Amino acid sequence: MGYGITLKVWGDRACFTRPEMKSERVSYDVMTPSAARGILEAIFWKPPIKWRIDRITVLNPISFGAVRVNELGSKIPGRNITTAMKGSDIDLHQYINDDRQQRTSLYLRDVAYIIEAHFDVDASKCGKDDNEMKFYNMFIRRARNGQCYHRPYLGCREYPALFSLIEDDRPESSHLGTTVDLGWMLYDIDYENDLKPVFYRPLMENGQIDVASARKEAVI
Repeated sequence: MGYGITLKVWGDRACFTRPEMKSERVSYDVMTPSAARGILEAIFWKPPIKWRIDRITVLNPISFGAVRVNELGSKIPGRNITTAMKGSDIDLHQYINDDRQQRTSLYLRDVAYIIEAHFDVDASKCGKDDNEMKFYNMFIRRARNGQCYHRPYLGCREYPALFSLIEDDRPESSHLGTTVDLGWMLYDIDYENDLKPVFYRPLMENGQIDVASARKEAVI
């Protein structure tokens, strides 16, 4: 196991979309490990390192809200882009007034989580002076200063995340004394296996989800 970090993330809204919902966005009750990994990669990522989520703590009560948004109903076909790249005169514009759709999103309100994670290092991709301690110190420095490669978000880019490094006392969860079976949830995407989704079945006890233990039974 590599060096471990503990990070608090929070925001006014979040939407960790259930893939089984086709037309409307409906959020899971809690953050998914893939969303947590995305936040850490937004703060610090290098080719040799791979983030592993160990535990997610849900701090605030789970509360939903709904919003209706305008979205494009289609996307530019890939063949049109290929044709344009070959020099043909083809219109690649999209016109919202001609292709508008209204969709309702069921999102989470006033969320806050604690992410506990570590990273593994692939030595074959490291430079001459690269090592675990160097990468760990780089992450700690960036997290302390609020630096990120791009603004991390809570499931959807329109829901930005704030973050702070936890080095001393950690806040308590509002779910103490409860145990919740969260059902099957998306764990991550297997990028080495044809981008197949991987699911797992977490149990939230006292607000904590032991991702490291639950992922042992994850299935593609």
